[in-house]
Amino acid sequence: MNVFQKESPLPAAVLWDMDGTLVDTEPYWMRAETELVASYGGVWTHDDCMLLVGSGLWNSASILQARGVDMDADAIVQWLTDRVQEQLAEHGVPWRPGSRELLAELKDAGIPTALVTMSVKRMARQIVELIDFPAFDLIVAGDMVANSKPHPEPYLTAAATLGVDPTHCIAIEDSTPGVASAVAAGTITIAVPHQIDLPESAAYTRWSTLDGRTIDHVTALYRERLAHVELELLPDFLPDPAQPSVVGPITTRMQ
Repeated sequence: MNVFQKESPLPAAVLWDMDGTLVDTEPYWMRAETELVASYGGVWTHDDCMLLVGSGLWNSASILQARGVDMDADAIVQWLTDRVQEQLAEHGVPWRPGSRELLAELKDAGIPTALVTMSVKRMARQIVELIDFPAFDLIVAGDMVANSKPHPEPYLTAAATLGVDPTHCIAIEDSTPGVASAVAAGTITIAVPHQIDLPESAAYTRWSTLDGRTIDHVTALYRERLAHVELELLPDFLPDPAQPSVVGPITTRMQ
């Protein structure tokens, strides 16, 4: 990035994880997993559920197979998705605190948004269709990529499809695999822990909740991170003090 180039005060896009970040569907998945394992005579505990939070569905299927579920991976993914969709149809969108309000504010400001989820596309579409405003410009789902989170492919695909630089995007995540994926893709990542705690880290910004967070908080973080990157790059542009100066004073944008 050229430190002399004027940047937009707004992020190029905001990329949202779905389960556990935008909506609280994790209890639906946990109920479905427990029912499926029980149907094969097994026991599935809360700790077992935690193993699958943020994982791709086909990865989850292999773990369920190891616990005695005698179905192929595609059939497991279909069964779990059907069961979660049934619960969504019955109960509606279980928003996470502050997520709907922030999403609506970003859309009102004209910032592109993408839903980046490891759930399959048909379930992601169901949730998007239940939202009472046009919430997303793009869906990237687990059955649309070759590599699931924590691989960076889902977020890189979202940025590329929107035609934006991932380093100018904000990603919002709640799980360890999701945060790893977003960070590896180069996004400015906001970690909002839900089922699993996420420690403080220089690699991302940790918010305990989205409740009360506004577009002002998002844009302030965006400008802060860009300014930080510019300051890291600035020494590369400083003249060698042993050489005669041939340029005027060097400045960098600070916001």
